[in-house]
Amino acid sequence: MDQYETPGEPGNPESPEVAAEKARERLHAEIERVRSGVEEMLTEQESGIDETVLRRELDVLREETDFLLKRRVRKTEKRLNKRIDKVVDRTDALEQRLDQVEQERQYAEWRIHTNTEQMLDGILQEIRAIADLFTQR
Repeated sequence: MDQYETPGEPGNPESPEVAAEKARERLHAEIERVRSGVEEMLTEQESGIDETVLRRELDVLREETDFLLKRRVRKTEKRLNKRIDKVVDRTDALEQRLDQVEQERQYAEWRIHTNTEQMLDGILQEIRAIADLFTQR
């Protein structure tokens, strides 16, 4: 895996929790790298290097780190939001489909009830007609 590879890229599907944990690990590694660089600079400072130069270098490193971290966080948030939007869209589509199926089921029940009622009314009329025939004889 590339040192700067971002989570959630196509071909690298991860859950947001896993991506966040990996981002934290990379952040800690970057902080540790900067810390060791600062310690190195402090060691050089003790050997007579100008403090203002070290401060400027440290500020530049801090700005670069902040910029890179903010950019990575923004990218990760965008990817996560896109995934969430896709899930919301699929959920909405499923809810609409469920509503449609429910309406179709209710209509089918109504139709079956109506057809059954009409059939029973027809049978009752035939039975009455037969009964009338028997009573006329």
